[in-house]
Amino acid sequence: LRRPKEEMSNSYMSTVIIGVLMVFFGSINTISTKLADLSEAKNSQGEKKEFNHPFFQAACMFFGEVMCLLVYKLSTRFNRRSQKAANRPEYVQIENQVSDEQDERVRGDQNWSAMIFLLPALCDMTATSLSYLGLTWTYASIFQMLRGAVMIFTGIFSVIFLKRRLRNHQWVGMFVVLCGLVLVGVSSVLAPGSSSEAPNPVGGIVAIVSAQVVQAGQMVVEEKFLSKYDVAPLQAVGWEGFWGLSVLSILLIPMYWIPGTTTGGRLENAPDAFIQMGNNPVIMTAILGNITSIAFFNYFGVTVTRRISATTRMVLDSVRTLVIWVFSLVVGWEKFQYMQAVGFPFLIIGMFIYNGSLKIPCFKYEEEKEGGIEVHIEEKESSFPPFLSEGKESGTHTDNQSIQQPGGLTTAVTLRTAS
Repeated sequence: LRRPKEEMSNSYMSTVIIGVLMVFFGSINTISTKLADLSEAKNSQGEKKEFNHPFFQAACMFFGEVMCLLVYKLSTRFNRRSQKAANRPEYVQIENQVSDEQDERVRGDQNWSAMIFLLPALCDMTATSLSYLGLTWTYASIFQMLRGAVMIFTGIFSVIFLKRRLRNHQWVGMFVVLCGLVLVGVSSVLAPGSSSEAPNPVGGIVAIVSAQVVQAGQMVVEEKFLSKYDVAPLQAVGWEGFWGLSVLSILLIPMYWIPGTTTGGRLENAPDAFIQMGNNPVIMTAILGNITSIAFFNYFGVTVTRRISATTRMVLDSVRTLVIWVFSLVVGWEKFQYMQAVGFPFLIIGMFIYNGSLKIPCFKYEEEKEGGIEVHIEEKESSFPPFLSEGKESGTHTDNQSIQQPGGLTTAVTLRTAS
């Protein structure tokens, strides 16, 4: 058996590494998507044009989510092997620790049909497509920050449709976030960047914020209809990715014949996307980076949530936003805007106030006495329905939900309702 100090040291180091990898792959997801948008290659008409294929990229993102099913299968197999090894006395302590951690990622029963993910996947598909469209029109850092709007819409929808009652500090948090969103949005409109980096910043804001409305609706749908099921997080991500990929792949066919702005005057031209990928290895690498980073981001995100907390994941997601912003400034994708620098802290502070991590002395924070919805903004580029509960204690039912955000973004929602 390992010594306690050695085990604690190894556990701490592994947690740090997992957190770093989550930030890394989450950042790669958004950066790779924007890199593809800005890259040029010869299209099917022999013209050198930018890679303008947001719906095709959304389909690639869903393919990355499908890979989580493979990760789930590998994790369950490893978990079974760990449980068998745990029967050996000399490995009882060590293997039980590994088994417990694996159980959190692959726990759940199979008493459900994959069809239960179809409606949430349709919401996810719509939100992802709108977000990727917005990303082609505005800056990567603006895209990342504006997704914080999902917290506001989720809070409002929880009151209207789920009949929940928000606490005073949650309303204050929503207002602070709104102030941050206004500052960030205005900064994108006033930014002096080139047209190729943000050809339509106003349209980008509208598309991204609209996506957050749909995302909040997805949370309501999942909470209302899927809360009775117990599904492993990675499995839920994989099945929503499967339905999103299946439906969007079918829709790409009529999109080819609908008038739009891609090559040939089409809404989406998937064959042209493959041609441009073949003509520019940078685009090919960016697309592969989008696909693989989503799968890894979801895996490490789930691990961080289970090993530490959803709040820690929220903090790491804020770090990811900062990394994307700094990267965009360094490579020249955008210019520094002081209004964005002021708005970003508003977003972070508002989220912490909403979640109760930053407490205001005059407000109540007794969760066991009041119902409410607690929203943790986290990165998935994947979708965890609200039926992924961490457990019940002190008479309070806790449900955790992660909503897939485009570009590797995930929004985790914790619903706490007094029973």
